[in-house]
Amino acid sequence: MNFKSIILTVFLASCVLGQQPSRDVSKETARSSQDWIRDAVIYQIWQRAYSQKGDFNSITADLDRLKTLGVDVLWLMPVHPIGQLKKKGTIGSPYAVQDYYGVNPDYGTPADLKRLVAEAHKRGLKVIIDIVANHTAWDNKLIMSNPEFYKKGEKGEIVPPVADWADVAGLDYSKRAVRKYMIENLKSWVRDYDLDGFRCDVALMIPTDFWEEARAEVDKIKPNTIWLAEAEKPDLLVKAFDLDYGWEFHHAMDKAIHGTAPASAVRKVWEDQRAVFPKNAIRMRFSDNHDERRAIARFGEKGALAAQALMFTMDGVPLVFNGMEVGDTTESGWPALFEKMPIFWDTKARRPEFPRFYKEMIALRKSSMALRRGELTWLRNSDENRVLTFSRKSGNEELLVAINMTNAPFFGSVETAGNYEEITPYYGEPMPPDDAKAQKAAQPNVGLPTLHLDGFKFRIFRRK
Repeated sequence: MNFKSIILTVFLASCVLGQQPSRDVSKETARSSQDWIRDAVIYQIWQRAYSQKGDFNSITADLDRLKTLGVDVLWLMPVHPIGQLKKKGTIGSPYAVQDYYGVNPDYGTPADLKRLVAEAHKRGLKVIIDIVANHTAWDNKLIMSNPEFYKKGEKGEIVPPVADWADVAGLDYSKRAVRKYMIENLKSWVRDYDLDGFRCDVALMIPTDFWEEARAEVDKIKPNTIWLAEAEKPDLLVKAFDLDYGWEFHHAMDKAIHGTAPASAVRKVWEDQRAVFPKNAIRMRFSDNHDERRAIARFGEKGALAAQALMFTMDGVPLVFNGMEVGDTTESGWPALFEKMPIFWDTKARRPEFPRFYKEMIALRKSSMALRRGELTWLRNSDENRVLTFSRKSGNEELLVAINMTNAPFFGSVETAGNYEEITPYYGEPMPPDDAKAQKAAQPNVGLPTLHLDGFKFRIFRRK
């Protein structure tokens, strides 16, 4: 997407949502964030699906595994009671909040949540929760106590923020009282539960100046938290948020793997967005989340690994959606937001490459300053319709990454010079250590600048 298309998209979305379009912040600098944020791997948890019990205590019991996996920030999807009036599905959407101060009893007690946070902190893990500030459930007590908080239709009736979202009612941020209520609520979660920040649902539908005020107020209670915007609106990253969603990058990657756009479209989106976002902006990179069909369902097993390899090696902060690390999916391919469908953790038995891939790729990222904070430079190759090649450089460390976005083998060249050694993590079928080393040594490696990649494979090299 070119510069004009990006600005037009933001402007049209703003008009539909009743907000001002994002101002030009391309010459401004993004909010200064802590180094641990740039170094992080975010792990999204849907507590209803995480275990058979679907509760906080099951997550607490699994913290050692998550620590060993190498993730840093645990993002809990909304922890609040779920509205039942006009609900979707059997259980309802977690994004239809019935009580902003409440904890869903299906997940446990407030004490259980506090214990989860405290135990995560003992292991050096951060915990954030999902905040749904744009709308409430229809049986949220605010509708009865403060109907003036809500958006109204032509006849004065409370309306959804978007017509298709019939299970929720839109809040009106032109009202100062709404802003004050929500800021006090955010402060209470940090103060009472010692949370480390928030993931803010549909952040672009709420005025940027609200988020800037809210961030400043919460920082007085606990500075150095992490705020993630579910949005792609550049001005949110100047003062309010540490990072946002790389939605257009995700969509370009999706099209490239499906063959409806060339691999070079991924690079094009990256370049266009860099031109309009503030300098040093941090983007969250993802191949799977609760809003998308599961990556395996969309791309197949090999394609899902190639997509996530791109997220682990790109600039920004990568996301892992719970279950990805064992190759979990569903019969329909969609995560269950409105029903109970626990993750099938035993998929390790039939997809053994997935646990190894995630553990080894996260470990590689942790060991490499270039992957975590290095400058990204795109490199030309002999078939840019199918293959992405780029370098990541920090100080004396320089890595070269090559990813085949198609299922056909690639034999070609990369425009680079110098001596490289391959450091691609091995994640094939289980085998004895000696055999694994032999298998890796036998992988085709004709040396750069010539390169071989099997379908949906990636390779990583370090310059000597």
